[in-house]
Amino acid sequence: MRTVARVGCVFAVGLASLSAGTAPVGAQGLADFDYENLSFRGIGLEAGFLFPTRVESTQSVGLRLDLGYLGPGVRIIPGLSYWSSSFKSGEVQELEDRVGELIGSQTDGVPPSVDLGVIDWRDLVLSLDAQMVWQVPLGVLTYAGAGISAHMLNGSGAAIDGTFVEDLLDSVTAGFNLHSGLEIPMGRLRPYLMGRYEVTGDVQYLEIRIGGQLMFGASAPGEERSR
Repeated sequence: MRTVARVGCVFAVGLASLSAGTAPVGAQGLADFDYENLSFRGIGLEAGFLFPTRVESTQSVGLRLDLGYLGPGVRIIPGLSYWSSSFKSGEVQELEDRVGELIGSQTDGVPPSVDLGVIDWRDLVLSLDAQMVWQVPLGVLTYAGAGISAHMLNGSGAAIDGTFVEDLLDSVTAGFNLHSGLEIPMGRLRPYLMGRYEVTGDVQYLEIRIGGQLMFGASAPGEERSR
């Protein structure tokens, strides 16, 4: 947990420095930010729907932890999410053409017709988000932030399993996201809605998430250290 906190500290201080001019509280300096301030405050479950490049639109499920506030208004949220989808037909056709051209170049012949069938892609995502949090009328919390992530992508299909094509689709790659959302404190329960745009070297997608978080922190329900 301390390793996550240290990474979050460095990342969030950078975000806060860029956002200092619009911070939700008074003047803040680097001395206000310390990972020792972080503590486990809550856990949330979420479901989403994403609109990716390369694969068909699909659903996602996720888990997030609330580590509280690193400094004035800056919250740290680690998360884990998962989605699975099938490649779009155009992407499969392009891959078939490339495989055919590769075979043709190795045999000095005409590229053969290749049928790869249905190809699935799964992604397990570990993320670390830093969020600037504001409280608006009616006690609703709004936030905006950025995050870094690790994507563990796995490809599969009857025609590609155990081949170099599967190896090409299996990867671990870094990504980043921009996101914003809102939360409604209801005692120790917090329903929330979030929109985020994720970018990696292999796929990009817009995702809408809805979830609920159960608060465990020492602070009273609905109390924000950012105030």
